[in-house]
Amino acid sequence: MAQLEIYQSIWGMEELPWKSSTPWSHEEQIDRIAEAGFDGAEIDFVDMDEARAFSRLAIDRGLRIRALCFPETIGELSEVLETVAEVGAEHVNNINVLPMAQPLTIAECVPILEGFRDLADDAGVEMHVETHRASMTNDLLFTVQLLDAVPWMNLTADLSHYVVARQFPWPIDDTSEQYVQRILARAVAFHGRVATSSQVQVSLGFPQNKQWLDLFAGWWKAGFRQFRDRAPGDARLTFTAELGPPGWFYAITGPDGLELSDRWAEALLLKDLARELWASLDEEPAEIQG
Repeated sequence: MAQLEIYQSIWGMEELPWKSSTPWSHEEQIDRIAEAGFDGAEIDFVDMDEARAFSRLAIDRGLRIRALCFPETIGELSEVLETVAEVGAEHVNNINVLPMAQPLTIAECVPILEGFRDLADDAGVEMHVETHRASMTNDLLFTVQLLDAVPWMNLTADLSHYVVARQFPWPIDDTSEQYVQRILARAVAFHGRVATSSQVQVSLGFPQNKQWLDLFAGWWKAGFRQFRDRAPGDARLTFTAELGPPGWFYAITGPDGLELSDRWAEALLLKDLARELWASLDEEPAEIQG
């Protein structure tokens, strides 16, 4: 049976704990992730020395790794894969590629993605392509066309960027919903973040955001269901809690510059929610599961 693995973003551990003047050290960040029951850590493979250090800490604690990278050219992915080999590809679930090249046409995108795929295949590492702002997959409609042109491409679905970029109305219109479903049909991983039409990351416990949390939970569950319906029995879907710090304009702050809610507590909420959504699929009637 397909499995769900829950990861915590190392980037999402920056500037934690909440309201503390002393941030967690790298060791403390990894310790918190392991102690909280996450299956692994998503580590940025940008500064390779730092990636190696975090990877060693994660492996020592029995955590698996998702390697997040931002290549603009095919060649830039080579260094990432070399570092993956150094830390041990057997510890790396997949590489999560944010393709930073932004050609104007689908035809220009295809050879870049094929180059990424070929390098990953040669390295024996599974590759996902993330839907993300300021990248090749920035626009929802463009990405849907890209999926038609690249039928082998598997996605890490971060739907928060599309909700903001296209300023989804409330309630969500049928056309937008249909496009989101096209993304879900190709998703093999998810980034956990809840957005509204005007903010890419909102506090999960605020009552005014509940309708958006429910919306994203429904999308995630639908994506989980579709993955289980089409994936082989030994497949693993990854869900990463990726709540960014305020320095990146993700977490919302008050006039004192402090975050309005506890981002770590919300990461734990996302972890538990993802597991609940996955488990709830076992309770559905067989005809709904397909």
